[in-house]
Amino acid sequence: MASKLSYVQAVSSVNPSFWNKLTEIKLNVDKLSESPRPVWGYFTLLSKTTVNQPLIELDSTSFNSDFNGQNMYVPFKGKVINKNTVEDFKECNKQDVINTEGKCLCENIVSGEAIKNPVLLNSFLLLTFADLKKYHYYYWFSFPVPSGLVLEKFSAKIISEEFNSDRLKQLYVAFQALDAMNKTYFIIENQNDKLLVHSLSSKLSELTAESTTDIYFAFFNISMDNKSIGSQLRNYAALILHHCPFLKGKTQKFVAVSVTRHGSEVGLDTSVIYNLLLPDVSTDKFDSWVGWEKNERDKMGPRVANMKNTLDPKIIAENSVYLNLKLMKWRIVPDINLEVTENAKCLLIGAGTLGCAVARCLLGWGVRNITFADNGYVSHSNPVRQSLYTYEDALSMKAKSEVAPKNLEKIFPGVNAKGVHICIPMPGHSVGESMLKQTVEAVQVLTDLIKDHDIIFLLTDSRESRWLPTLLGCYHKKIVINSALGFDSYLVMRHGCSSDTSNNPELVQDIEGYKIIDGDNLGCYFCNDVTAPGDSMKNRTLDQQCTVTRPGVAQIAGALAVELAVSILQHEKRIKAPAFYKISSKAEDLDPEIENQCILGLIPHSIRGFLSSFNQMLPATMKYDKCVACSDVILNEYKEKGIDFLLKVFDSSKHLEDVTKLTEMLADFDMDEILEFSDEEIE
Repeated sequence: MASKLSYVQAVSSVNPSFWNKLTEIKLNVDKLSESPRPVWGYFTLLSKTTVNQPLIELDSTSFNSDFNGQNMYVPFKGKVINKNTVEDFKECNKQDVINTEGKCLCENIVSGEAIKNPVLLNSFLLLTFADLKKYHYYYWFSFPVPSGLVLEKFSAKIISEEFNSDRLKQLYVAFQALDAMNKTYFIIENQNDKLLVHSLSSKLSELTAESTTDIYFAFFNISMDNKSIGSQLRNYAALILHHCPFLKGKTQKFVAVSVTRHGSEVGLDTSVIYNLLLPDVSTDKFDSWVGWEKNERDKMGPRVANMKNTLDPKIIAENSVYLNLKLMKWRIVPDINLEVTENAKCLLIGAGTLGCAVARCLLGWGVRNITFADNGYVSHSNPVRQSLYTYEDALSMKAKSEVAPKNLEKIFPGVNAKGVHICIPMPGHSVGESMLKQTVEAVQVLTDLIKDHDIIFLLTDSRESRWLPTLLGCYHKKIVINSALGFDSYLVMRHGCSSDTSNNPELVQDIEGYKIIDGDNLGCYFCNDVTAPGDSMKNRTLDQQCTVTRPGVAQIAGALAVELAVSILQHEKRIKAPAFYKISSKAEDLDPEIENQCILGLIPHSIRGFLSSFNQMLPATMKYDKCVACSDVILNEYKEKGIDFLLKVFDSSKHLEDVTKLTEMLADFDMDEILEFSDEEIE
């Protein structure tokens, strides 16, 4: 007498590496797309008595284009649909979702695609939502099978009762010779005391009503015992009924393949032969599908994987830092190159209020390589304005170059932060015999630092301390960002660089309402001076020696300095990016598509801000041919004489005026006439 079959459904087992890969794909590839992505699942071929559930496993390799399971795994072919919001995940109609997947499976059966690739009958759908801030992954598996297909069992017996051990060994060898895709569903033919194994594509179309007597429709059974069958058998039956309609309403032999080990022997002797009654039903009637997996509470509902506790806290911090950056690429600036920013090596000359502000902002952009160069020590006045220092640091009077990198790593362990304690030689600060060796060494250390870094930030609190880094940065063609503070004003500017084609600079077409200066011709911090920098600390009162500013100025200037540097990195010409500035108040904002503009917008030469009026200007100046820091004559003098030239400048800043011929120019001026002329103009 016939009885209904007892089915068992696959149970999902997701390795943490799967969620890690899904996160990577979501952030970097899929972004806002909810399009289905193909994935592989795998099921162990060898039955395990220690496992009481049929586990289908997924890991990071599930996203590979080809199934890379070894010979002892059976594949499942699935799709993952990752929803953008938890509301979409919860509210989407689950019956419509599984019916859509079932319809796709039915189309593969009708078209014959499932015959060529039987693994399609082992289909599954994974619906997910990834909360990438909390590392919570909501997911729900479905293994679609037609609800209207009912199979009845007439008899069942162990395969060893029908075939002897020699034939079963022969069958196992033939089974192992099949590729992974065809191990899922195949045909066994009993012919002349031999058991032949055929793939569906090589045999199914040849079957007739008369030839099925010695045919066994074989399938790999995911059930852990011999009393039940994997629910995917119904998909196999649907395929057989469509391509062999002469079997409708007839009984047919099926083999539920099970691979077991006895000692050192592996075989199919626990497989079961079923005599099943196939229903008289058509595939076009399969409009309702079932197969959603139950959760841990044995109820119909999704599961949640909390990966936060399984991850290294440093990895969580690293992923979180780059989360907001990668989200920029989803909608706002899809073409931004985050790798070039991440890998940029930044040298911060000065680790005071500006240096701390710049370092923190660089972390926000994901910059990993930051070096501090400073000769100061943490004092009690520092921690309230300089965000990388604490009261305890001030008590110990620790060197800023030592403390800043360590505290930066406490904020983000993934940063590669270093510090160099260095006193930068300056014009007008004479070098005696006792200081000569130390000065030469300091010049060499600073030169090496500038050579080894991509972006140089000048953040010191005196004008003359910026001269040598300006010269070296220009000479070695580095991106140099200068930031200087007044009481309620600030200046942020980028320096031009020495040009190999300075005699024939590249022309940049001006735009209506704007003037454009090519990056090679941009001036530096000293280009507007007609005198060389001297000792600014000499004969100064306390308020003149300290940088007295409104507390918010440094934070504004530091942020603008970083944003300017990042914009330069994102420009195709980098340091040679032209500078735009308005020459008409009626000039309209530039279109992002305009040539020579950065994807982040306009790149100015300098930014001058005034907190007293909460106003900001974007002036631009050409390189001055008598500049004491970046003019060709100074660069050539340094190239030819090196340290000897520098030592003369350190002893007397007037040497710079002599080399650039500023001395002769100033000698030609009659200051009395200039002042008299100015007075007449005022009247």
